[in-house]
Amino acid sequence: MHTDIVELRAFYHSALGKRASRAIGLALSRIWKPMPNERLVGLGHTRPWLDRFAPDTERTLAFMLAAQGAARWPRTGPSRTALVFDEELPLPDSSIDRMLLVHALEHAENPRETLMEIWRVLAPNGRLLIVVPNRRGVWAQIEQTPFGNGRPFSRGQLVKLLRDANFTMTAETEALFFPPSRRFLALRLSTRLEAWGLRLWPVFGGVLVIEAQKRLYQGLPVAERQSRRVFVPALAPQGSVAGRDANGWHRFAIAGPRD
Repeated sequence: MHTDIVELRAFYHSALGKRASRAIGLALSRIWKPMPNERLVGLGHTRPWLDRFAPDTERTLAFMLAAQGAARWPRTGPSRTALVFDEELPLPDSSIDRMLLVHALEHAENPRETLMEIWRVLAPNGRLLIVVPNRRGVWAQIEQTPFGNGRPFSRGQLVKLLRDANFTMTAETEALFFPPSRRFLALRLSTRLEAWGLRLWPVFGGVLVIEAQKRLYQGLPVAERQSRRVFVPALAPQGSVAGRDANGWHRFAIAGPRD
């Protein structure tokens, strides 16, 4: 089930959504530092965090999924938003330095194909940062938030998926340790619970945040070549034998197939 742009905007404008945005932003900053002169693309719903990185980049674009819908970004100035299909990105090969995925991979029809398309557009040694619902976390079980829709991942599943698409994991963290509750006390304690959770129960965060690097070379298993058999029709002539008949005429006998 996809969460559309109206629902996403409504969530991130709510008190719970603002706290979730802040917690995820802190997790992203733990992995990604300022990126001067680099080209960044956000795929999915990344608007709440692009402003954090855009001032340091050469160029930043917001790619939003066709199934979700698009909203303008940034709020002022020329729009840098595009509506795209995740398996057919409108970018040339090796044109992007970094890519951020939020509310994207868990909704992909074929996550491996999506990652392979991202591999295509990333520059050599380009980096990918993925935020996905954690299968172990509480947020993936609550459908009232965007993280309760789509396909949650375990760490092992995501690492294997990245390896199959020719990426190497380079860093990881988690976020959303506070409960997805709109009650006043839970919201008030969210910052404290987030700090405690990161130290005390890091495997139970609501989302996984994993960075991966594009790998240029990979050893691929080669299927054993089968022997090629050449089939000869049973009636194909295999040669001829020449001789003379009783009248002295040349005769040719067609030899049949050998036993």
